Amino acid sequence: MLVVMEAHATAEQIEAVCAEIRAMGFTPHPMPGPTRTAIGITGNQGPIEQAGRLQRLPGVSQLIRVTAPYKRVSREFKELDTVVDVGGIPIGGSGITIIAGPCTVESREQTFNVARAVQAAGAVILRGGAYKPRTSPYSFQGLGEAGLQILAEARALTGMPVVTEVMDTETLPLVVQYADMLQIGARNMQNYSLLRAVGRTRHPVLLKRGFAATVKDLLLAAEYILAEGNPNVVLCERGIRTFDDSLRFTLDLGAVPLIKQLSHLPVIVDPSHASGRADMVIPMARAAIAAGADGLIIEVHDNPAFAVCDGTQSLVPESFADLMKQLHRVAAAIERPLVRCDVAQTK
Repeated sequence: MLVVMEAHATAEQIEAVCAEIRAMGFTPHPMPGPTRTAIGITGNQGPIEQAGRLQRLPGVSQLIRVTAPYKRVSREFKELDTVVDVGGIPIGGSGITIIAGPCTVESREQTFNVARAVQAAGAVILRGGAYKPRTSPYSFQGLGEAGLQILAEARALTGMPVVTEVMDTETLPLVVQYADMLQIGARNMQNYSLLRAVGRTRHPVLLKRGFAATVKDLLLAAEYILAEGNPNVVLCERGIRTFDDSLRFTLDLGAVPLIKQLSHLPVIVDPSHASGRADMVIPMARAAIAAGADGLIIEVHDNPAFAVCDGTQSLVPESFADLMKQLHRVAAAIERPLVRCDVAQTK
């Protein structure tokens, strides 16, 4: 349920409503807006029978039942768009945020080369995998903590915050020490113990849609994180499995405007994993921005032919620079600027 306060409700009236909600055994979530404050209620398993008590309190304008199964994630719960701050870089709002970097941290030289290149082209957040979930147990699984240390060095070198994947609750505390943003991969989207754990960290979270997950599944997964008190969640459409096997996955761009109608959380798109082919990344990236995505996450490698992971879908730095030029034109057409980072590179 949502309690909408009158436009001129005082701080004392808002607190009185929150106190009454707590007295009922529920949890209030005040959300100041541009014209009035709304107070979300969680903890109830069904309709609130004592709702009439709230309606009669001074300053209350109306009560709105939140009908979606995902409460805190819902646009009904929070009307304004959420903007997630990642090391000083916003995701969501009026701008478009570009995240780029290698699929996997292979070495210090490779990571530094790619980090410098994507930053020079206009990326503002660095991605890179230290722990890699692979289909085969015999494939390269990542450098682990050594990879995290390299990412931290790349952040110091470029000033770009870092997003990297967390695989399980056991390694979560270690990843939190190094990462500015925690990525939950498609395979872990419904790993509820991990979702709860990252929710308790309050760290920004990039939550990727599962291979066969519906939009509702994705939003409910995000609800697990927000229910633990962490509102800093960015959703990611990265392609789903369909009957068509022409590309690695089918990029569901219709999910982008749909999610933005249903939820206040920012949405980005991963055209690299969706297509699995470097020659498809640029057109899919352009389309994602035109569809209303709040950003992109793109894989870049300085020598894809020798990449230990996903080389076929990685852009070379020159192609990424060309993509960024095209994205500036697409972004201008929809009147949304690309987010910039004016951090001077440390030599």
